[in-house]
Amino acid sequence: MNTRKLALLAGLVALVVVFFVFDLGRFFSLAYIKGAQADFAALYAQQPAVVIGGFFAVYVAVTALSLPGAAVMTLLAGAIFGLVVGVLVVSFASSLGATLAMLVSRYALRDWVKARFAGRVADIDKGIAKDGAFYLFTLRLVPAIPFFAVNLLMGLTNIRTGTYYVASQIGMLAGTIVYVLAGTQLAQIDSLAGIVSPGLLGAFVLLGFFPLIAKKIVDAVKARKVYAPWIANKPQRFDRNLVVIGAGAAGLVTSYIAAAVKAKVTLVERHKMGGDCLNYGCVPSKALIKTASLARQIRHSADYGLASADYKLDFAQAMERIAHVVREIEPHDSVERYSGLGVDVQIGEAKILDPWRVQIVAPDGTKQVLTTRGIVVATGAAPFVPPLPGLDDVGYLTSDTLWDIREQPRRLVVLGGGPIGCELAQSFARLGSEVVQLEMAPRLMLREDEDVSAYVQKALAADGVQVLTGHKALRCERGPAGEKFIVALTPDGQERRFEFDQLLCAVGRVARLKGFGLEELGIVTERTVVTDEYLQTRYPNILACGDVAGPYQFTHTAAHQAWYAAVNGLFGAFKRFKVDYRVIPWATFTDPEVARVGLNEADAKAQGVPFEVTRYGIDDLDRAIADSAAHGWVKVLTVPGKDRILGVTIVGVHAGDLLAEYVLAMKYGLGMNKILGTIHTYPTLAEANKYAAGEWKRAHAPQGLLKWVAKFHDWRRG
Repeated sequence: MNTRKLALLAGLVALVVVFFVFDLGRFFSLAYIKGAQADFAALYAQQPAVVIGGFFAVYVAVTALSLPGAAVMTLLAGAIFGLVVGVLVVSFASSLGATLAMLVSRYALRDWVKARFAGRVADIDKGIAKDGAFYLFTLRLVPAIPFFAVNLLMGLTNIRTGTYYVASQIGMLAGTIVYVLAGTQLAQIDSLAGIVSPGLLGAFVLLGFFPLIAKKIVDAVKARKVYAPWIANKPQRFDRNLVVIGAGAAGLVTSYIAAAVKAKVTLVERHKMGGDCLNYGCVPSKALIKTASLARQIRHSADYGLASADYKLDFAQAMERIAHVVREIEPHDSVERYSGLGVDVQIGEAKILDPWRVQIVAPDGTKQVLTTRGIVVATGAAPFVPPLPGLDDVGYLTSDTLWDIREQPRRLVVLGGGPIGCELAQSFARLGSEVVQLEMAPRLMLREDEDVSAYVQKALAADGVQVLTGHKALRCERGPAGEKFIVALTPDGQERRFEFDQLLCAVGRVARLKGFGLEELGIVTERTVVTDEYLQTRYPNILACGDVAGPYQFTHTAAHQAWYAAVNGLFGAFKRFKVDYRVIPWATFTDPEVARVGLNEADAKAQGVPFEVTRYGIDDLDRAIADSAAHGWVKVLTVPGKDRILGVTIVGVHAGDLLAEYVLAMKYGLGMNKILGTIHTYPTLAEANKYAAGEWKRAHAPQGLLKWVAKFHDWRRG
């Protein structure tokens, strides 16, 4: 906090101290104003402008400094000025004073609070930007809530000054009228409690619900306007409570929850049950990684005391194993299983015809139209294919089509340095392909800290991947003998050609938005379907979740969103729930794995969040040494001087599994002391979390106290 802010706070505190030390509060007592009422009235009759101006200035000062006395002054206004003038003077003075108090709080305290609680302040600001006027109006309607506290707390938000003034003036008007009206009968008032009775306070509390009710009404009016073009088509009865489009992770969980609460739900899938995760993503890629890891272990068998070990890769068999793994898991996501759970599963193309009708076209061309109370769009995402000249001519693979090949590419070019690109590049290199990985950004895995990116790149290079960052793909070409080339622009501005047998595009994924009727209904789409915090689109009964909704493209976040989509889709007319994104973990399954939850150093710096870093090297861990896996680290960000966890990054073997303890801790507010106090089995990799907590504890040991403890022990020894 700078000198000016400290001086302002000191000045305000001094004024408040003067007020109490010199007992200036006696001039704002009910007894005093009753005794002086006649004098004030006489003065007002002689010099009305002077009295109104002086009263206005004092009232503004009292409210701006949050001094007691505003209620008594409001009574005095009624006694001197009468109802109409009294209400006008008090209304404007109180609103101006409250706004000044808010601005002082903002100037003096907001930056200090934001520096310490940036994440929470940002979340509050988002809510204030959307509904701040309603919240403030509600608070102003209830006199039981101290107005000075409202001024102080709202100053910590980003609410606009004009909005604050107007909402305050309108919200305080009802209470102002009550007090000024009471002041016109000042002689009969014996105490302030007699003005605002418990019954009247209760009425004000009920009145405080008015903005919330008004918001519901406004939402209903907006919804009515949105539905207006379709209202004539609204069914009297509905075939379903919910229709879910897409049977990936989001759609499966949504339909499961709906069936579990006895709703009648239809799940529509046009291709394969289980979606991308089962068929093209998580499951097959991890099966490939396992085979590749085994190949690497055999090649490095001498590291484990096996002087001679060899293998012969049957690539086709390895790919068949991956297909077998997918088939083994398929029953978990099958039509039969979900039908048994009470879900009506339909295979076909779904299209939303209007807010209550979904058309389903079966593979044989037959059509049916279902009427439904709610619709959930869970259509997932597909690999993004960059618009490279010549790409279609040379041919390419994506994470969808990769699993169909049975001949190992001798030379593989991987476009993209994100998690998918890194995982697949490393795996194919371990299986013996010559792999070149091109990334246009200056480093791999841009969402991670620089030390993580560098470590992963080093690991990929050690496995034989030629990682080229800062290389922008320009075009693809065929040579005179049919050779395939990709041309990239190097960091120094030169063009460089790379020959390949197969080209794998792994530059990201895009939401599946076309062909489901979203455009015809005017549902807003950008990179994803645009939803509110309840996952609702512009039509409250049409929701979206999973990759098609963003902001994360993880299977576990799709399942997380699915609960909210199901509950809000079925019960949103009565109660809605905002999606909670506060603790989102993710992992990249390279070797070493990279797992993260919460903030990393780059995020914290970008958001201006103060943090401390505690780092424990896994090379020190007994189990890691025994497994010849002594590499990587646990890096924990905490609030300075406290054990509250802001974020964790783990690099190492089974990092994704090790992260779970920190996810639990952050979810339920457990700090480093709690992790340190938890028994961890020896020898396990999980001990890395405990030792990281121990590093934090050592860094925060009370050195001054320990010096006295050392003296105590010296004394005890005589």
